[in-house]
Amino acid sequence: MNKDEVIAATRLWLEKVVIGLNLCPFAKAVYVKNQVRFVVSEARHLDGFLEDLDRELDFLAAADPAEVDTTLLIHPDLLPDFLDFNDFMVIAEESVGEHGLEGIIQIASFHPAFQFADTEPEDIGNYTNRAPFPTLHLIREESLSRAVEAFPDAEGIYGRNIETLKKLGLGGWLALGLSKDKPEQPDS
Repeated sequence: MNKDEVIAATRLWLEKVVIGLNLCPFAKAVYVKNQVRFVVSEARHLDGFLEDLDRELDFLAAADPAEVDTTLLIHPDLLPDFLDFNDFMVIAEESVGEHGLEGIIQIASFHPAFQFADTEPEDIGNYTNRAPFPTLHLIREESLSRAVEAFPDAEGIYGRNIETLKKLGLGGWLALGLSKDKPEQPDS
C-alpha cells in the first residue's frame, strides 16, 4: 500500500468512525480546518520509527497551531502485534519527555487490534481505539484543554463511546465498510 492509500484509509476511518460516530467531539473542528497532519512512516525498524516520531514532535512543537494543530503518525507495516505496539508506546511516551514536551504534547494510541486492559479482544469497546494501521496521535495539550473546557461533561466521553459502539454492534461496525479495519474473529 502506498502513502496516499494509507492516508486515504486513515481519513476514511477518521471521517466515519472518529467524527462520524462522534467518538471524539473535538476532532471535527480541526479536521474541517485542515489542521490535521497525516504522516506515513516508511521506517524499516523501530529505531527509524522513533526517528520519525522525534521529527514529528519537533515539527508539531514548532508549528503554528492555526496551521497544524495535531499529527497522526501512521505506520502501515511495523508493529502489527498489539502487545508489541503497546510496549513501544512506553518508549514513544518517553520521547515526549526527552524533547522537553511533557505538558505540551501527549500521544494517544490507535491500532487495528487495540485492546483495553481487562477486556476480551472481541469486546466492542476496544473499537474506540481501533484504526486501520498502528497510529500515534500527537496532541497539543493546550488545544485539548481548550476543547475540554468548551465541552460539557468531557469526563463522560469514554463511557458514551462505549455505549455508542455497543448500540452499533459488530454488524454496524462492519457496515461502515472499513475493509482494512475489520475485526479478527476469535478462535473457536
